[in-house]
Amino acid sequence: MSRYPPGDREDRKILATMPIERLLDYFFLQIRNLWRVDGLYFLGIEKRFGTEAATEIDAGVWQAMAAIEAKSLQKMFDAGENPDVPTIMDLLRRSSWALDQPFKTVQVGSKQATLSVDRCRTQETRLSKGLLEFPCKKVRFGYLENFAKTLNPKVEVTCLVCPPDEHPKELWCKWEFKL
Repeated sequence: MSRYPPGDREDRKILATMPIERLLDYFFLQIRNLWRVDGLYFLGIEKRFGTEAATEIDAGVWQAMAAIEAKSLQKMFDAGENPDVPTIMDLLRRSSWALDQPFKTVQVGSKQATLSVDRCRTQETRLSKGLLEFPCKKVRFGYLENFAKTLNPKVEVTCLVCPPDEHPKELWCKWEFKL
């Protein structure tokens, strides 16, 4: 008996016929679509209820998503219990959030790592539409901290910079992960 329902089996067959480059393009398109939906929901809530309410809702959603995604990736990639920082960063790089951040820099040591977003498409899109920078620190911190702590409760996540903090033009946010 297959572990996939009939519809999934058919979809997998269709996707399996695609050349790898086309499949990867399709995969990244779907990741971007997930983030487009998130952005559209946020803008709708923001327009109706204000930035503070939208941020509160967004923070709760992404904190919950962090635990779901961390557990799923941990199982899929057989990461084991309480993984070390390099393993956590490897799983984070495979998360939907990180895959939608093509302008990121990740530096990993045995007990410490940093992740920087040098360009942020979300922020750049907001600015191009005449909107203010999104004060995303609460949302992002909740996601990254819950992602890491779901995998290993001993990991400490520190925000080094993230809006609404002042930041250089070439750096939107920077995060530190330590055991």
